[in-house]
Amino acid sequence: MADATAEVLQANGKLLDAINSQNWAAYTDLCDPSLTCFEPEALGHVVSGMEFHHFYFKLAGSGRPKQSIMASPHVRIIGETAIVSYIRLTQRVESDGVPATFASEETRVWQKQNGAWKHVHFHRSIPTAS
Repeated sequence: MADATAEVLQANGKLLDAINSQNWAAYTDLCDPSLTCFEPEALGHVVSGMEFHHFYFKLAGSGRPKQSIMASPHVRIIGETAIVSYIRLTQRVESDGVPATFASEETRVWQKQNGAWKHVHFHRSIPTAS
């Protein structure tokens, strides 16, 4: 079980790196083509497939440093499925040169397919101020 947890956390870290660097090839390698999601950009709708995400990858990057970390990740392995929940802290440099950090609440579902973990669903929310 510990090995599966480490594998899923490593895959999830690679996924976040692919998103930050806008590496579409790496992203599609980690995702099942039928990926589903709920995220702020989907305006309350469930999105299925990769085309919705590809639009954002095609946008030109800022060229400024950006990275994400998983704060307090929790992994639950259920057979050939893993659920990873965490707060994603994304650090980047704004256009004025000032560093900034943004948070999102993420739950990602991974499925073991042909010996490799594939990302099959996620839910991302922006935390509300308390």
